[in-house]
Amino acid sequence: MKISLEEIRHLAHLARLEFKEEEMKSMQGDMDKILGFVAKIDELNLEGVEPLVYLSEERNVLREDRSSTILSKDEALKNAPDKDSDYFRVPKVLSREED
Repeated sequence: MKISLEEIRHLAHLARLEFKEEEMKSMQGDMDKILGFVAKIDELNLEGVEPLVYLSEERNVLREDRSSTILSKDEALKNAPDKDSDYFRVPKVLSREED
């Protein structure tokens, strides 16, 4: 499968990339090679081959979820540097620009 320069331009536009004309031709050659490598998969007999889902046999060992006592509001706010009855107070980080 060959890829046209117009398709390269379209892909570059979608990816918001800019190429010079000689870079486009180089990219076209590279894409042709990539598509050629992928096309080789069609030549293989893949009957009964399971798709690769995980790169290794390792599995995460997760702890069992258990409910436990949670902090009350008073305990959570006890060491807060600035608080307002039920809330943490933090410095303003966003500002509205006036036109």
